[in-house]
Amino acid sequence: MNKMLAAITVAAIATFSSTPPATAADVSGAVGGAFSKGRTHFLITAGNGYAFDESYLVLGLGVSYYVIDGLNIGLSIESWSGSDPNMVKVTPSMTYVFHQNPKVNPYVGGFYRRAYVDGLPDINSVGARAGVYLTAGRNAYFGIGAVYESYIDCNSSVYRSCNDTYPELSFTIAF
Repeated sequence: MNKMLAAITVAAIATFSSTPPATAADVSGAVGGAFSKGRTHFLITAGNGYAFDESYLVLGLGVSYYVIDGLNIGLSIESWSGSDPNMVKVTPSMTYVFHQNPKVNPYVGGFYRRAYVDGLPDINSVGARAGVYLTAGRNAYFGIGAVYESYIDCNSSVYRSCNDTYPELSFTIAF
């Protein structure tokens, strides 16, 4: 599974990074380019996470839809595996991308998250994120940013911390 996900990611990066960056005129004259109203982005996340004094392999998929130029609503799912307990996190979100520059696009957003933790009660959180998308190809972007997350009704005797700040890296393809 991990090898297949890595192969798909490498193929997508190679495909989209070999084309020149899009300009606003290339995308049907749309002002927001890849971040225009009606565009859909698919997101792949992979990395390492840390919870319950354990290190996890984190794999995720997501989709977002631009309701107006620069503003998207999204839904993503992450699987945290490789340690105990396993977790699945489901996250609806809203993000605004400052789309005026064709190569570097800062973003800010907020989210609600529900984490399903094996053997423990589910836990909800809210958070904010900020970062930048860098053009990787005509319709492909790498994202780098930071996230602040606060757990709702957190029991500090079960969870080490009820607030968390962490980096986020992403790869997104726009359609």
